[in-house]
Amino acid sequence: MSAVPPSAASSTSPAPPAASLSRPIIAGVVTALVGFTSTFAVVLTGLRAVGATPGQAASGLLAVTLAAGLGCIVMAWRYRMPITIAWSTPGVALLAATGAVEGGWSAAVGGFLVAAVLILLTALFPPIGALIARIPPSIAQAMLAGVLLPLCVAPFGGLVANPWGVAPVIIVWLVFSRLLPRWAVPLAFVAAIVVVAIELARTGVGTDAAALLPRLEFTAPTFTIGAVIGIGLPLFVVTMASQNVPGVAVMRSFGYEIPWRPAMLVTGLGTAAAATAGGHAVNLGAISAAIAAGPDSHPDPKRRWVAGVSAGGSYLVLGALSAAFAALVLLAPVGVIPAVAGLALFGAFGSAIQQAIDDPGERVPAVVTFLVAASGIAIFGVSAAFWALAAGLIVRAVLHVGRR
Repeated sequence: MSAVPPSAASSTSPAPPAASLSRPIIAGVVTALVGFTSTFAVVLTGLRAVGATPGQAASGLLAVTLAAGLGCIVMAWRYRMPITIAWSTPGVALLAATGAVEGGWSAAVGGFLVAAVLILLTALFPPIGALIARIPPSIAQAMLAGVLLPLCVAPFGGLVANPWGVAPVIIVWLVFSRLLPRWAVPLAFVAAIVVVAIELARTGVGTDAAALLPRLEFTAPTFTIGAVIGIGLPLFVVTMASQNVPGVAVMRSFGYEIPWRPAMLVTGLGTAAAATAGGHAVNLGAISAAIAAGPDSHPDPKRRWVAGVSAGGSYLVLGALSAAFAALVLLAPVGVIPAVAGLALFGAFGSAIQQAIDDPGERVPAVVTFLVAASGIAIFGVSAAFWALAAGLIVRAVLHVGRR
């Protein structure tokens, strides 16, 4: 059975071999660059929030980058589709909102492994995926929006705390949001690098060269109720609802049918492999998928799979630079990196808010879910994300009782 979608069978005019390869290769490189530089700061922020040391956070960034790169190569090569794998940005935003849990970093790693097992079970037992699909999108997106809110307000808090450092980052982001929207966040990160360089030149602070070498730091997981329910379960839900399901929809819009079970197996195994090195979760690409799978990658859909392989190779190269990026974050002046992270999440926050309140009949449960998630409350050591999901579902059930 051919893995090429029916729409890919349409005839296209032949292109020179060099052009046939260069376009999807470049598209894959752009996919990885935009994906990595836009949100790596969010990854480091989330991992540090749940107890990782700087070295463990750098290890986690390296682990999920390698898992995403290898996943891209395996899926694109095997199925001849421009399938991209990425780390779970909403998932790591969830970690940033959750904060430290009972048991510390090792318990957080245990939560990552629980999420990995649930993803694998989704591949092996389709009813689990169907159960996730039954969570109303308004509730799932409201939970995500509440989780993202504290990160999204960081640029404005940073602007007050450090105007000379944060203002250039925001200005660059705003200008290029108008001129080159896809590159607005990466270029804001470039502005942050310039700010850091100026600060280092002024203060003379440096870093040990050994800290720039990528390395994995493994942690033995422990399992606590707070981490399993407060990290593992919400991480699984938000990764499925905000990444995997939209990722399938994006690929379908370009005429590709994602092989669901293999995709969940690859992302589940990738998450499990990365977990003990500090990686939180990998999943199907959603926003980044459009770069590799769209017509700009190649006019012929049958040749766009090269972009998936190229994206995977680019992620592996970026993984080698992950320690240097992590060191840059540590050297940055106050507010600068949180500003970049917050700007990177504006689009996801806006989309989540829109989907949460789009249906007037679901608005009250969605608002309750959003507010509980944004409150940051933790009860019995379980994070706000879980209680937000529970509160939203309970309110929805009460309001909808007796209705058809």
